[in-house]
Amino acid sequence: MSAIKKAKGFKKSKPGLYLSIGGTVFGAFGAYKQIKEARAEQDKLQLVDAVISAAAVVTTVALLVRELKRLGEDDVLAD
Repeated sequence: MSAIKKAKGFKKSKPGLYLSIGGTVFGAFGAYKQIKEARAEQDKLQLVDAVISAAAVVTTVALLVRELKRLGEDDVLAD
């Protein structure tokens, strides 16, 4: 199996999904910081942008968790 095929398969594996969730949660800290700065500056447009970024983080985590559950259901050894 080529290295490229292995890398593509890693994205749909459990460790790959955990790594994606971790990266996304790390991005949540950036969104939190952005919200905090927008509130301090009382910049409504920047606050809206930060809230939308936070919503994207939440949605991404929910999608990754759903995919992780699907992998768990397909696991033959889980029974």
